[in-house]
Amino acid sequence: MKLELQKLSKSFNGHPVLQDISLRLEKVHTLVLIGPSGGGKSTLLRIIAGLEYPDAGTVAIDDSPVIYEESNLILHRRTIGTVFQAFNLFPHLTALQNITLPLEKVHGYTPANAKAQALEFLERFKLADHSHKKPAELSGGQRQRIAIARAVAVKPRLLLFDEPTSALDPEMTAEVLEMIEQLREEGRDFILVTHQMGFARQIGDQIGFLAEGRLIEIGPVAQIFEHPLQGTTKQFLAKVLKY
Repeated sequence: MKLELQKLSKSFNGHPVLQDISLRLEKVHTLVLIGPSGGGKSTLLRIIAGLEYPDAGTVAIDDSPVIYEESNLILHRRTIGTVFQAFNLFPHLTALQNITLPLEKVHGYTPANAKAQALEFLERFKLADHSHKKPAELSGGQRQRIAIARAVAVKPRLLLFDEPTSALDPEMTAEVLEMIEQLREEGRDFILVTHQMGFARQIGDQIGFLAEGRLIEIGPVAQIFEHPLQGTTKQFLAKVLKY
């Protein structure tokens, strides 16, 4: 993907969350955003997804600008697959129905085609045995994997992951990270917000470090983790990589 952000800013109740965020990536498959909690990572992801309006600035994906007007955002959101830390599955629907619903209601699939598409992805990600279960009957890792299958099933041009493992124990975290790694190996473009530094280092093409609403530094994995240029980045990595 090609991604360009120009002077993005966002405040909530007068509190600045993003301040003049700019970047230009000509070709990247995996952008990983790291940084302290409250640094603006999730808000940036939601703006790229078209779920939040910026107060100022622009976003362009593959040279196509995101127009922050509702009629345009409806079309934009259909091209983005977003996975949240809290799964966001419908509790009264089965795993299969959680995938078919957006295919039918948002993307215009017939019920038969939606079911075939959903079953294909459930089988592919080794989730077919859970297709009849509701979220309460699934483990946290299974729920998150269903959420990822739902995001991928709509055939998005870009996947966004907002701390997809933060609510999971280590074993379930491994299940989800393996699934995300599989998607990377398939060549899918995505942006990942994570506190898993080892995984960020393993999977990222570019790493962006956000703190206090600012993009402090961005660059290739080796540069950010081994030779960060900014003192704030060095301090953060020294702290989180200590143990």
